Order: sequence, then C-alpha cells, then structure tokens
Amino acid sequence: MKKLHSKFVVSSMGAALVASALTPAVSISAEETFPDVQEDHPYYEVIHQLAEAGVVKGYEDGTFRLGNSVTRAEASLMLAKILDLNLDADPAPYPDVDQDHWYADAVNALHESGIIHGMDDGTFAPQAKMSRAEFAQIIMEAYEIDPVDAGHPFEDVEEGDWYETAIETLYANGLIVGQDENHFGPDADVKRGDFAWLLANTDYEFGSKLPKPSDFDLSLMHTNDTHGHLDNVAKRVTAVEEVRAENPDALLLDAGDVFSGTLYFNEFKGQADLEFMNMMDYDAMTFGNHEFDLGSSAEGHQALAEFVEGAEFPFVSSNVNFSQDENMKGLYNSYISKYPRNGEIYNSLVKEIDGEEVGIFGLTTAETADISSPEDITFDNYIQTAEERVRALEALGVDKVIALTHLGFNDNPAYDNDQLLAEVEGIDIIVGGHSHTSLDEAVEVTTDENGDPKDPTIIVQAGQYGGNLGTLDVEFDEDGVVTDYSSELIDVSEKEADPEAAKELKKYSDDIEALKNEPSGGVAAEAFPNPRLGDGGTVSVRNSETALGNLIADGMLDKAKEYNEDVVAAFQNSGGIRTSIDEGTITLGEILTVMPFGNTLATMELTGAEIKTALERSVGQVPEENGGFLQVSGLNFTYDSSKDAGNRVQEVNVNQDGSWETLNDGDMYTIATNAFTAKGGDGYDVFAQAYDDGDVTDLGLSDWEVFRDYVAEQGTVTPTTENRIVDENNDDNDSD
Repeated sequence: MKKLHSKFVVSSMGAALVASALTPAVSISAEETFPDVQEDHPYYEVIHQLAEAGVVKGYEDGTFRLGNSVTRAEASLMLAKILDLNLDADPAPYPDVDQDHWYADAVNALHESGIIHGMDDGTFAPQAKMSRAEFAQIIMEAYEIDPVDAGHPFEDVEEGDWYETAIETLYANGLIVGQDENHFGPDADVKRGDFAWLLANTDYEFGSKLPKPSDFDLSLMHTNDTHGHLDNVAKRVTAVEEVRAENPDALLLDAGDVFSGTLYFNEFKGQADLEFMNMMDYDAMTFGNHEFDLGSSAEGHQALAEFVEGAEFPFVSSNVNFSQDENMKGLYNSYISKYPRNGEIYNSLVKEIDGEEVGIFGLTTAETADISSPEDITFDNYIQTAEERVRALEALGVDKVIALTHLGFNDNPAYDNDQLLAEVEGIDIIVGGHSHTSLDEAVEVTTDENGDPKDPTIIVQAGQYGGNLGTLDVEFDEDGVVTDYSSELIDVSEKEADPEAAKELKKYSDDIEALKNEPSGGVAAEAFPNPRLGDGGTVSVRNSETALGNLIADGMLDKAKEYNEDVVAAFQNSGGIRTSIDEGTITLGEILTVMPFGNTLATMELTGAEIKTALERSVGQVPEENGGFLQVSGLNFTYDSSKDAGNRVQEVNVNQDGSWETLNDGDMYTIATNAFTAKGGDGYDVFAQAYDDGDVTDLGLSDWEVFRDYVAEQGTVTPTTENRIVDENNDDNDSD
C-alpha cells in the first residue's frame, strides 16, 4: 500500500504563531523545539522549515500541539504574516478587539484587506474557534484563487452551501482533504497542524514566500497489452524491483489490455494478473478495448468491476462514460483527485513526487465500440477530452501532464492514435498501448496539428505480452517543459524470476497446465497454421482464406443449423482467431488459446445486397491485414484487390440445400456469426443495423465450445482450403 501524504494545511507563518490568546508563543530554534512533532510525522518537514525561517512558533514549553484548535485571533496573526500585510492599518471597528492585544494589528490588516470579517453582531470574536469551512473560504479569498468546478467526494458539503465553492476549489488544488473519504467536516475546528500545513502549501502554490524548485526529474516504468500472459510475470516483478532500487520514486503505469488472450484470463478473469499488479505496486492503469470483452455475457462487466475493486491502485479514464452500466458506474469519480483511493476510477489524478505534482489522465480508443463489447459504455472524442483535461490540470497549477492511453501509436487516424494526440499542447508524456508497438527509443513530437512549433511531447510504448518493461526518464524545466529525456525497453526474459512471485504463479499455472492437457475429442491430422504477414510471407489469416478459418466457420455453420435449419452460411472475423493448432490431439487449452474472447454464436437475417456490403468490408484492406477479414463457410466469392475498396467483390455463391446458387441481392438469407461481429464489431455497420432492427438472435453458445464440439464430432480433421475466397488479382489461387 502506498503512503499518501495528507495536505490539509495552512500557511507556514500561521502555524508557527499558534500561541494561546493569553500566553503568546515564543521563538525557539528548530533544533530545540517541537518535541511533539516527530520526524516521521507528515507535517514535520513543513513545520520545522517554517520554524527555521522564523515563521512559526510554539508554546512556551517548546511544543507545537498539532491537535489544538485554532482561534480566530491566532489565525489572523498567521495569515497577516504569511501574506506580508501592512500591520500599521487603521483599527478595525470591532468592539471586542483591544488594540493593545498581540493580535490586534493582524486583525486590522486583514479587515483593511477584506480577507476576514466580523460576526453578525459586529464583534470579531477573537477567542472563537475557526471552522474548517470558514478557513477554506478565507484561504480562497486571501490568495484570490480562481474557482474550480471539478467536483468533490464530500457528502456533507452540498451544492449551494456558502462554503461549497471554496472547499471544492481547494480540494481540486490538492490543498485540503476530508476528515475521511466522504466527509469534510465543515463545522469542525481547524487544528494547528492542519492550519500550518495548509498555509505553507497555499503560499507555495499561490504566494511567494517559499522558494520554488527549478528543474525536476521524473522517472516512470510502463507496460501495455499484457493480455493475460503471466508465464514471465515473476521476471517482470524482478525488473520492476531493480528499477525501484535505483529510483524509488519511479511511477509504474499500465496502458490497458490486461484482459483476454490466454488461458489465465479464461480461467481467472483478470484476478491472477491483478495479484501480480498489486505485488508490483502499480500507480495507475487505464482501460484497453479488451477490458470490455465480456460486456455481452450474461454477467456483463462484472469481472471488470471485480478487477477494479480488487486493485491496490487507482484507474484513470477520461473519455469513457460508465454511467449507464450497472456494474461500473459506482466505481467512477468524475473529478480530479489528488488523493485517489485504490480500486476506483477517476477522470484524472495528480501524483506528488518529490514535492512536484504530476497530472495523469486516461484515454481509450473509440474503436472499442467496434472491436469489443462495451454495451452501454460509450466513448467521447479523444482530442476534445485531452484538451479539456490539460486545461483542468493546468487550472490547478499542474504543469507536468501524462496521458495514459490505449489508442495505438500509429493506428487508423479515422479513430485515434498517439501521434495525433501528441499534437495537443500541454501533454508532456504519452504512455501508450493498443498497437503492440515496441518503441526502442521514445518518439518526440514538437509540432502541433498545423505544423507550428510546440513544447515537446514524448511518446513511449512497450510492445506486448509483458515481454518488456518500458522505462522513461524526463527532465523538466521550472515551467514544466520537457528539456531532456531517455528511454529503454528492458527485456524481461533476461531477468531471474522473483522467488515470491514464482511461488504465487505456480498456484495458477498448475491449474492452467491441467486445463491445457484436457483432450477435446478431436485430432489434427496435420498442423493448422495461423499465418500473419510478420511471419515472412504474403498470406495472413487477416487477408486470406485459411484452413483453420474454414474449420472454425464450418463448426459455426454446423452448430447454427441445429437451431435454425435455414442458416446457409457462417462468418468468423479473423481477429478472433489468435493462434495455430498443432498436429495431434487437439486439447481444450489449444482451443481456448485460439478463441480466447468468449464470444457467443448468433444468427442474422440479411439481404443478399447486405451480405455483399459485408464482404466488401471484409476485403477492403487486402493485401493489408484487417482483423475484420471474414473466414467463411457455406459461401464462396471472388474479388479483385486491384480495384477500389467498396467495388471489389465480383461473384458470390451460396450453398442452398447442397447446391451452389448465385447470391441474389433482393433475397433474404440467414447467416451465423459471433455476437461481437453481429453487433457491428470490426466496423460492420451493416450488421449493426440488422442488430438494431431486431434481426439478430444470440444463441448463447460460447464460440470455443462450438469449436470443441465440432472437432470432437469430426474426430480427425485435415487442414484444407477450397477457394472459398479468391482474389482475381492473384495468379496463385489453387486450393490445397
């Protein structure tokens, strides 16, 4: 658990002068004073620095008495000194302020400045205790702090209360906290320790007495797109520990997509990953698109909610609207937090590092609506959101800003990407994910969207599957501008496994090993490859018909026909086929690894013209890879990749009761696909429209179970392609 530094404090001057009304405090050197403020107390450094500067004093016995209440007289003297007010002001018109009293000059000065006022009966009430609400209002007026509309978590501070704006503003600036997480205690007395701490920090933020630092060095570690890959997590723990041994203040951030991709996720729904993230003491995480993969299941986003609730760190999410999701809405806080609670989501947060404040906000790609299952969760424009977050953080005096993003380094600009985001003024660092990009060296962006010069923005991303731990060291000048940086990707595989983490991993890996070895009932006569362009060839599961794609689609068609005999064809998006199948016994582990997303089987009513529109979408990016490329069964078609996208499909045939017929634009057909694709995933708007029109039936059958049942029924399966998808611009169209 991290130590959070409390910051409900007052000016350094004020704290020192908290003597009783009858016995003024005396000056004592810092070495000799305040035996009741021990070195491990969070106020120790501030109070002793103020004492050394001659700003604060204690009682005659040398104690400071942090818990004593502050009177209006004491508060007046402290405020007048910290603000350097004119102590020769004309006497204030308060009948109960004797001009010979030690606090009279301060009261006069504050009255003349309009900072503090008397009571309703015309008196000043110097011995009355000052409330927390009154003090917040005075501080805001004294330093002329601009109001901030950033929200707050205090149930006892209601809209319309005379002090609500002051409390909200000071809370947003990180200058006050509540008596507990949800209660401010506006009527409670201000204590001497809190008063001194707040005066010191307010003066630092808005005054001039305390010296401000010049250059500032920030270090961080980062991960992204780990996708349930835990086999090397004990080595990642070691890598993190080694960095922290060199730099204990280094932040550790994750840019999303912890969910989906391996048996660890299928079996433990993120809880295994979370145990190790808590062990590594992450500082913050944002959401990737795959965090929303389970939204269409019967439980909805329950697993995601449990993941968030169990985290010993906060989440940042600025462009995601959780308000309509029953599982997630109670975990989201719409305000900027300088004191974020573990297991909750914030639209932005501020971390204090070595006395400096660093703002962090989070962005998730809007493409999530197409490539995952967010259901009632929606996504706002990332550029607009980023500009709003930068303005809000800068309004709080935060001039070092990190965007923690799951947008992709160079992804489709029609949606979003980090290089475009970097053109927004005011973002210093982008810690990215989604595109699985290994940036061996950080990328610096120094121009805006018009090509005009701007302050530098540094982009980093660490690849995928936890193989690297990214590090970044950045130097800022006194204005919060990046002046220098260095980055490195640490190869986790080269580290020794942390013994404690390795022991914890075994309790998960033992279950996974048993699961991997469970036979499905099917046998592969030969290996079923799952080629990608990165393998060195031109054929990819995401641009061509494959034997594994055919096998999966055949299984979907076979199962769908059991429920609806009118189903004639099946489509499987290639992005949902994650790996290959080896020769020999097909295990459950292999199947779950091939199809890790837990999609369900659905049927859909479409016209022939709508099917052609979908096929145009499927082949629109060939020869480039596209996760939306459809593997098909019960249907074959030709296309010409030399033609413009949208005009490539040539001839489409569909199998009707054992005979092949030309697809008729005006006829209705029933096809099968997974629920993700049926709802418009991967940009299939034509399917989304059918879903909205009520033409989709979700059969509720898990895709991996459908595949398991099919290969078990077939017994032995042999990899075969059958010219189901033929590019007429390609001379080599022979089937295997």
